Amino acid sequence: MSDEQHSQPASVTIRQAQDQVDEWIQSIGVRYFDPMTNLAQLVEEVGEVARILSRTCGEQSYKASDQPGELADELADVLFVTLCLANQSGIDLTTALRENLAKKTKRDKDRHRNNAKLQS
Repeated sequence: MSDEQHSQPASVTIRQAQDQVDEWIQSIGVRYFDPMTNLAQLVEEVGEVARILSRTCGEQSYKASDQPGELADELADVLFVTLCLANQSGIDLTTALRENLAKKTKRDKDRHRNNAKLQS
């Protein structure tokens, strides 16, 4: 990646993120891991997010030997692997997200608003 690509704009579209990850894989990562390896990586990264949240927002505490992780970094790792899986599967995540939000909107139009557990 060139220096220009390292100084990225404040916001990036999902398409741009997919393209940047693909370029990184091609230039630095050599090739995509196979999908099952990427799935294992995704589960590992989600586990790291869970570990941080269980200790910062939940009832778990850190051991003296623990090195607290950075939530932002771990979420970025989750996003990176998700983008890899989408790229290698030929999925445009912009389209997929739009369709998913439309599905959720239709299905859940009144569901959450009428959920007594969400009323405070």
